[in-house]
Amino acid sequence: MTDTDLRVEEHGGGWALSGPAMAGLTLVNDYLGYLADRRYSPRTVRAYAFDLLAFCRWLLAEGVALEAVTTQTLLRYLSYCRTATFRGRPGGNVYSIRDGRNTGYAAATVDRRLAAVSGLFGFRTMRDPDSVNPVPRGAERRRTAGGERAGLLSHLAAAKPASRLRVRQPRRLPRGLDAAEATALLGSFRSWRDRAIAGLMLLSGLRSCEVLNLRVADVDIPRGWVRVVGKGDKERRVPVDVEVAGLIQTYLLAERPDTATEWLFVVAKGPNRGQPLTAEGLRAVFRYHRARSGVADGHPHALRHSFGTALAEAGVDLAVIQTLMGHDHVDSSARYVHLAPAHVRAAYDDARAHQRLRG
Repeated sequence: MTDTDLRVEEHGGGWALSGPAMAGLTLVNDYLGYLADRRYSPRTVRAYAFDLLAFCRWLLAEGVALEAVTTQTLLRYLSYCRTATFRGRPGGNVYSIRDGRNTGYAAATVDRRLAAVSGLFGFRTMRDPDSVNPVPRGAERRRTAGGERAGLLSHLAAAKPASRLRVRQPRRLPRGLDAAEATALLGSFRSWRDRAIAGLMLLSGLRSCEVLNLRVADVDIPRGWVRVVGKGDKERRVPVDVEVAGLIQTYLLAERPDTATEWLFVVAKGPNRGQPLTAEGLRAVFRYHRARSGVADGHPHALRHSFGTALAEAGVDLAVIQTLMGHDHVDSSARYVHLAPAHVRAAYDDARAHQRLRG
């Protein structure tokens, strides 16, 4: 089987599998259409499509029909993901630490693929209650009200059975850039557009997708605010640094091509001049500037992590950090408190002082 036998293609703004090997795999496209109908973001549907593409290619290589998948089949797929190689290298394009336990694809990648597979068979069971769901189920976990993991009304939320088809993920704290790295990376940017993008990530904590989804009308330059639509179409207003607001204004007046598109950041030159900047284009920008600046960890999300760390070091309340960064759960914001070395050191020194006083 070759890659052309089964591939992911965009159709009318949606995503679907296509190719000569599609016989018997129409359930996958039905599921992707169902996700689009539920208003999942196009990027989420695309991610599910590629995860299911990997699963279907494995099924074709193993000679297993989608209808014949059993729990044992899924356990074999899990084992494959844990030991997969890509061009002779373990783990494909996404690596985990090689320590005897973490081999093959990174645990987060494996879990994401398995979640897509679980969703696929859950969709089949919803459509045909008589079909057997091969995904092994574990103990029920209680969903909490209002998107929180704990609360006064959490006992009223319906319990949801958890999938046992998961990999234990190592807990690692997010890493931001130190001052020297941030200065070197930002200093390598030359265009007003790229400086404004990096500034929104570093000084407002925006995600890559949030930056790309900004419209011109979302930015209130005089008042220093930006309207951000984050994960799950959740909207928030984030303050913009005065210098970054100036960069955006200069970009709009002096650099942005004349175009009818409403998106804020567009391609500046080439055949796609005036078209919205894509995720692939943004990755190419940062890839170039990582090499130019010598900051190997200068990824877009590292700038966002730097913002979260700076807030924690400044003693900003967790609820404020959660609001500014658009976290669903305060647990995500709490990671930055643990990460911030100044905050940890101050708490440690304070505890030692109290210990000396007691002595």
